[in-house]
Amino acid sequence: PESVLTVSPSWLSPGASVTLSCKVGPPSAEWRFYWFKAVPDPSHRKYKYKVLPDSISGTVQDSYIIHGQTHTAGYACRATRRNPEYSTDYSEPKFAWSRDSHPAASLIISPHKEKHFNIDNVNLNCQGNSAKWRVRFELPGNKTDLSYCSNWGTMTGSSCTIKSHRSHTAVYWCESETGQFSNAVNITIQTPQSVLTVSPSWLSPGASVTLSCEVKHPSAGWRFYWYKTVPDPSNSFYRYDLLPDSINVTVEDSYIIHGQRHTAAYSCRAGRGNPEYLTDYSEPKIVWSADSHPASSLTVSPDREQHFTSESVTLNCGGNSAEWRVRRFTDVRSDLSYCSDWGKMTASSCTIKSDWYSKAVYWCESVSGEFSNAVNITVHNGDLLLVSPINRVTEGASVSLSCRLRGQNTVSNVIFYHNDKMVQNDSREELNISTVSQSDEGFYKCEHSGRVSPQSWMAVQVSGVVLVILLLLLCCYRQSRDSASLRPSEDPGNGLHECQHVTYAHVDFKHSENKRRQDGPETVTIYSHVKTGAAGTENRVVLK
Repeated sequence: PESVLTVSPSWLSPGASVTLSCKVGPPSAEWRFYWFKAVPDPSHRKYKYKVLPDSISGTVQDSYIIHGQTHTAGYACRATRRNPEYSTDYSEPKFAWSRDSHPAASLIISPHKEKHFNIDNVNLNCQGNSAKWRVRFELPGNKTDLSYCSNWGTMTGSSCTIKSHRSHTAVYWCESETGQFSNAVNITIQTPQSVLTVSPSWLSPGASVTLSCEVKHPSAGWRFYWYKTVPDPSNSFYRYDLLPDSINVTVEDSYIIHGQRHTAAYSCRAGRGNPEYLTDYSEPKIVWSADSHPASSLTVSPDREQHFTSESVTLNCGGNSAEWRVRRFTDVRSDLSYCSDWGKMTASSCTIKSDWYSKAVYWCESVSGEFSNAVNITVHNGDLLLVSPINRVTEGASVSLSCRLRGQNTVSNVIFYHNDKMVQNDSREELNISTVSQSDEGFYKCEHSGRVSPQSWMAVQVSGVVLVILLLLLCCYRQSRDSASLRPSEDPGNGLHECQHVTYAHVDFKHSENKRRQDGPETVTIYSHVKTGAAGTENRVVLK
C-alpha cells in the first residue's frame, strides 16, 4: 500500500489553517496515520522527516489540521497497521507555499516579474543565513516533476539561472542547508508567439492590405519578417515565401501590400538578439477575394449563398491543376479546416451535407500553390432561406432575389429587406432589380408568414464598359473644345480619329462642390491631364 498526501490550501493566506489528508490504497479501517514536516537535508537531495508534535502516537483520522503556519513548509505522511503489522513508506512531500519571506531564507527574482520568455535570462537569488542553497521547482499537479536547478538551469553560488526552452508555469523556492524554506514564487516561462492580423479581410478593388504582427507578450527590440503563405502539396500545411520588400526585415510591426487582387494568405515572425532568436511562424491569415484567379476558381452548386441543412452542396474547383483541396474558415471558433473534416472530397469536388448550422468562407487551393476566389456559404437549420447570388453582381446588370421554404422551390407574399429596411411587401415571389447600382449593395433578407431568413451580402462591382464610355465621351468633348491638353499628338490633323485609340491605364475620380464661376454660367469645370507613352508607362486622367 502507498500513502498519498494532499495539502489544502496549497498557497497560504494570513490566518488560514492547513489541512493535511492522507489516503492509503487499498483503504482499510485499521490504519493509523502519522504526520511529518519535510525538512531539507543538506547531506543529500532528499528530505528528512520530523514527526509533528501531536502526531507521535498517530491518529485514527486520515486528516490533520495545522494552525498558524505563515511560511513555506513541506509535509509528508505514512500509515501503519498491526494485524498483520505493516507500515507504508513516507508519502511524496507536499508543500504549503507562502509568498512571505522567512527571516533566514528569501528568494528574489531578476527581472522582477512573473512572466518571462525562454530566450531571456531569469535569475533566482537565494538570500539568508546559509552558505549553501538549492533551488527547486514543482509543476503543480505533477508529483514526479520535483527537481533541482541543476536539472533545468545553472547554479552558481546562491544564484540559479533558468535555461528552459519549454513553456511551463511552475512554483520556485530556495532551500537552505540549515533546513529553511524561502518564500515561493510562481514563474511562467513562455515561447514568444507572433500573432498576425490582416485588414481588410475581404479585398475590394484598389484597396491596400495592412498586415500587423504582434509578439505575445510584447517587449522592445523585435524585428519583423513578412511572408506569403503558399499551399504546400507535400503536406496539409503551407510553405512560407518571404515578401520581396521584407527580405531585409522591418522594425515596424506593420506592412502594407498594394495591388493584391486575388485571395492570398500571409504570415509573420519576429526576431530578436544576436545570435537572432526567431519566433515560430504566426498562424496564417487569409485575405479573401471574390475574383477568380486565372489558374484557380471555385463554383458552387446550387449557385446561391444560403442552403438548408441535410441538403447537398457541391464545391467545384477548376483551373490549371490536377489536384485540389477545399478549405473553410468559420469565424465562431476561428477554425481553419479541410473538406475531409466536414465533407467528402472526390477529385476536384467537395460535397457538403451538414445537419447543423454553419456560416463559413470556402475556397480552393491547388497543388501548384494558387488560391481560388472565396465564397460565403450559410447552412441554415431553419425553414426559410434567401435565394441570392453567391458572386458579385456587375453594375448595370439585372438580378432577382427570392425566398424559399424547406421542401419547396419559391413562395409568394414575401417581404424583402435591404439593410434592415423594407423594400418590397406584396404578392410577388421575387425582388427584381433591373439595373443594379452601387446603392443596391448591402445585406438582404426575406420574411414569409412570420419566418425570417438569415441575411446575405450582395456585392456590386463597377462595370468596365461604363468607364470606357465615360472616357471616350470625355475625349470627344475635349476635342470639340479644341483642348490641346488631351490631344494624344501635337498634330491637329489627328482629330477625333486619334482620340478613339487612346488607352488610359489609371483613372482617379475626385468629387468637389459645384461652384458657379463669376465669369460665366458654367457650373462644372473639367480638368484633364494625360501622360501618354509606350506600354508600361502610367497614363493618368483626373476628373473633377
